[in-house]
Amino acid sequence: MISQLIKKIQEKKAPIVVGLDPMISYVPKAVMEDAMARYEETLDAAGEAIWQFNKAIVDKIFDLIPAVKPQIAMYEQFGVPGIIAYDKTVRYCKQKGLIVIGDVKRNDIGTSSAAYANGHLGSIMIGRTELRGFHEDMITVNPYLGTDGIKPFVDVCKEKDRSIFVLVKTSNPSSGEFQDRVLLDEEQADREDVSAEELIRSGKPLYELVAEKVNEWGADCMDGDYSEVGAVVGATYPAMGAALRKLMPHAYILVPGYGAQGGTAASLRPYFNKDGLGAIVNSSRGIICAYQQNAYKEFGEEHFDEASRQAVLDMRDDINSIF
Repeated sequence: MISQLIKKIQEKKAPIVVGLDPMISYVPKAVMEDAMARYEETLDAAGEAIWQFNKAIVDKIFDLIPAVKPQIAMYEQFGVPGIIAYDKTVRYCKQKGLIVIGDVKRNDIGTSSAAYANGHLGSIMIGRTELRGFHEDMITVNPYLGTDGIKPFVDVCKEKDRSIFVLVKTSNPSSGEFQDRVLLDEEQADREDVSAEELIRSGKPLYELVAEKVNEWGADCMDGDYSEVGAVVGATYPAMGAALRKLMPHAYILVPGYGAQGGTAASLRPYFNKDGLGAIVNSSRGIICAYQQNAYKEFGEEHFDEASRQAVLDMRDDINSIF
């Protein structure tokens, strides 16, 4: 599946994924009022509003981008109607020829992990019929439970030609509370001739250890030059991004944090390889809420979808300027 993503990135000259992360406050008043006129002030109205919001934006940008990334939490907050909107959004984006990265951050162990993997990437058998729960092509996963939690996802990737992106170094300010912690080398720690300073220098931050595991998990799951096991590395930490790019030569990197979270085009260069491949950059609010920004205020709320299209064009030009 990762080779299909790369092909679309090259065709559209856009290493961009748009995050479809709708909140009620993002939805234009007219769209929300129309949904409430049909479903009153209910969760069904919320689900319908975010679906119509998504659909209008996708209709304007699908020809410019290779992929979208719906964040499932934004849909789960509306209960079952929200999940229905998520499913409709995923299916519609695939009809438009887009690759869908489900931002679900799932993980567990044993049958629970296998159920998550089958539900979002694989399939289940009902009698003699094979069916899919959701229809994403790729998803994000949390590595905290180790190989027990990741292996079921990798198995499905190999069987069904899907991909995952493992959280390695996330873009949020408090990510360092755990991810940056240096873990000491056990063999070095047992030696009496090693000083405390040498011991600390021999250690590795947790995110580097996760990166090494990403290489291990993806070693027998290659799809061309890149593995079906990719990584999430935030745009807000470019120095770490540069180090992780070298540590994971065969992992495609999903880069959140551009735009609204402070990441800039200049900070993105270390995530890419010399040929301009190796990374895909996410923007969520910067695209779907473009009409609320001063830079695109001339479009007005009525033409929110046109504002999103212009924001994608501007983002594409900005990122391509670094190559």
